[in-house]
Amino acid sequence: MTRGNRLFFEQQKNEGAVSPMVIPPELPEELKTLKDLALDLRWMWSHHSDALWGKIAPETWEKTRNPWVILQDVPRERLERLSKDTAFRRELENLAAERRRYLQSPYRFAPPRPGAGAPKVAYFSMEFGLDEALPLYAGGLGILAGDYLKTASDMGLPLVGVGLLYQEGYCRQVVDADGRQREICPYNYPGSLPIQQVRARSGSWENVTMDLPGRRVWLRIWKAIVGRVSLYLLDTNDPRNTPTDRGITGKLYGGGLEMRLLQEMVLGVGGWRALAAMGLRVDVCHLNEGHAAFVVLERACACMKENQLDFRDALWATRAGNVFTTHTPVPAGFDAFPAPLIQKYFADPRGFLAESGVPLAELLSLGRLDPLNPNEPFNMAYLAMRGCAWANGVSHLHGEVSRRLFRVLYPHWPEAEVPVGHVTNGVHVPSWDSAWSDRLWTDSCGKGRWRGEGKIPGKAIQALSDADLWALRTRERQDLVHHARRRLERHLGERGADPEAVARAGRVLDADVLTLGFARRFAEYKRPNLLLRDPERFVRLLTNPDRPVQIVVAGKAHPEDEEGKRQLRDWVAFVNRPQVRDHAVFLEDYDISLAQVLVQGVDVWINTPRRPMEACGTSGMKVLVNGGLNLSETDGWWAEAYAPDVGWALSTAGEPSGPDRDNRDADRLYRLLETEVVPQFYDRDARGIPRAWTKRIRASMSRLVTRFSGVRMLGQYVKELYYPAAAALRRRATDGFAGARGLREWEDRLTQFWRTLRLGSLDVRHGGKGLIFDLSVFLGDLSPLDVQVEIYADATDGEETVRAIMEPASPISGSANGFIYQARFGTKRPAEHFTPRIIPNHPQARIPMEAAFILWLK
Repeated sequence: MTRGNRLFFEQQKNEGAVSPMVIPPELPEELKTLKDLALDLRWMWSHHSDALWGKIAPETWEKTRNPWVILQDVPRERLERLSKDTAFRRELENLAAERRRYLQSPYRFAPPRPGAGAPKVAYFSMEFGLDEALPLYAGGLGILAGDYLKTASDMGLPLVGVGLLYQEGYCRQVVDADGRQREICPYNYPGSLPIQQVRARSGSWENVTMDLPGRRVWLRIWKAIVGRVSLYLLDTNDPRNTPTDRGITGKLYGGGLEMRLLQEMVLGVGGWRALAAMGLRVDVCHLNEGHAAFVVLERACACMKENQLDFRDALWATRAGNVFTTHTPVPAGFDAFPAPLIQKYFADPRGFLAESGVPLAELLSLGRLDPLNPNEPFNMAYLAMRGCAWANGVSHLHGEVSRRLFRVLYPHWPEAEVPVGHVTNGVHVPSWDSAWSDRLWTDSCGKGRWRGEGKIPGKAIQALSDADLWALRTRERQDLVHHARRRLERHLGERGADPEAVARAGRVLDADVLTLGFARRFAEYKRPNLLLRDPERFVRLLTNPDRPVQIVVAGKAHPEDEEGKRQLRDWVAFVNRPQVRDHAVFLEDYDISLAQVLVQGVDVWINTPRRPMEACGTSGMKVLVNGGLNLSETDGWWAEAYAPDVGWALSTAGEPSGPDRDNRDADRLYRLLETEVVPQFYDRDARGIPRAWTKRIRASMSRLVTRFSGVRMLGQYVKELYYPAAAALRRRATDGFAGARGLREWEDRLTQFWRTLRLGSLDVRHGGKGLIFDLSVFLGDLSPLDVQVEIYADATDGEETVRAIMEPASPISGSANGFIYQARFGTKRPAEHFTPRIIPNHPQARIPMEAAFILWLK
């Protein structure tokens, strides 16, 4: 770990006194380290301490899986007895020592040059799905953010998370006997959450303020410790705030459009101010979706005030350190706020950006397609694109979709050059592997396999026997069946079902039967009812006496999604059919805990989104480490992962859509199950092992687990985005921000004089094995250094895109600033494929992300 990184971690520890909301009973001296263990959320994925918490309070541990609640509830007498228990103390000392070793382990990513410190990152997200003990998430976006923090901790990246502490977070689901979903949103009492108050050095609660029309809002700062990463959470439930403002962080995504705007202002503006108040200086701001885009404005305004810059210089300076990850596959998914609402909060003389002195029109232009249209909604994704120098989608296919979505911001640029790359999501493997899988991977690859230690996982899995892999799957399937029975019994009992139905729930499913899993948010584009397209055919598949199949279904519909709720009712009605009750179950209240059980136990994970509507999806990745297989639409991550020997594809790219598409896909889904999946599972040798099935498991585990792990994902962000962003940020800030000022002056020249550029005649002739291009270029009032002249050809079947730089060969006689530009290169393509163009050029600018000018020869 470099000195700079150590200082950053020390800053996180010492940004002020930190105290819990509720003080647990005074711990005996011998047990003082229990508090540190309870408040370090590493127990959410490192289960070394599970047995210890179970010994302290078995029932509370079973019910809550929350060590912080245990410490608040355990009687003093129990603690005194444990303090005298030699074996317990030895176990506690071992856990404390193991934690110290973990916290001191080195940074795991190789720097681009010797001595380069790891970039310091602030990761902004509206949701963080770490565990049910801290339910601040609604779906996949939050689960990804939680996995991201855990991976950053394991790999030693100096990163902090920034989010909101909601009084009501993840809604729970209750399903009645008729399949109607009801939502219950429990209150997140801070005292029962494993978080702490951040206190200033004066001893007061650390907070920041934000001025809104007619009032000031106080934002309190909380801290959750996630191994080596700190997650800072802001809430507005401060007595000094009005009742309305106290409700800004009342409910995740709740309260309508204006409340959503206020939440995003608290996240972006308040989040940056919180980091500044705690003295945490970061290189990179990573925006997990456009919700956090206001941070780019606040960061620029803070830089402007601190360094006596004007706003545009400050934006050029800070933009280099901003990274935007988009998760949205459709324009409707971008948050866009009506002009009057934006005016209310931006134009007020006491508004949160009023002190900046930046003209309102200039600020609003960053979030609009047409900067001159005062009636256009303010689009947070557009603000993120214009306020960040780096942008990416979350899978290869989603990168393509995103370039299509954002092409409107880069008129006349080829779609392939729209500046959105991709970093395919990955999962924090230790959070999702079963105890059996963990043991197998540990024996094969070592304990540190997901921190860059031990054997190469893929090669180690290749060496495992078919018997080992089949034993793994059998044990995991047994665990799922037992859990499903207990959960179904409990829910039926709570619903008031008759005793016979409750007793029958204890006999559903069979641990030796092929088990399908389908669990996700019930939304129309995910096609959750594709398997029910022909219910009688599906019944025959499930109840085949020789080769039976069973399915476990779970998922929630959005509280306002009536179509999703209707489809959920269809599944409840189906699983209640007498002939399939033993073969199909619906488990209500889908959450992280249930997801872990499902991805560990199912044999085949089914995913049926309507391509390309799923940006990535990660649930199917989580079955990989446990030896489960995927049968999915080739959307999101599966479009990259699929090969015939690792799983099954529902359809392929390029297939026609249309009103009959769902029927065709349903028929293909049934046929895959009937003719490939079921026969392979039951085709056994003399030892009872399905050799073709275990061969497929081995291929899936050895080739895909590492590829779709959080370690690969984070490593890609660090190498391709964080290191370059931090380096660009430093370059622009050196010599009194000379780099940023120079970029701003260059942009001014382009804006003023781009219209004076003109492309003249093009002469093409053959030379050697290629073509020679001569082009007349009239630069008007711009310098040859300000622009780049190119010959361009689109990609075609069998031919890649061509971008050849043309160099000035000679001045044009009689022209004040005209030159003959020339390029020559080998090619077999005809001359008519090529077109000259002029684009901006600056060694420190990212083109076209930061300058989208372009001129083509007509």
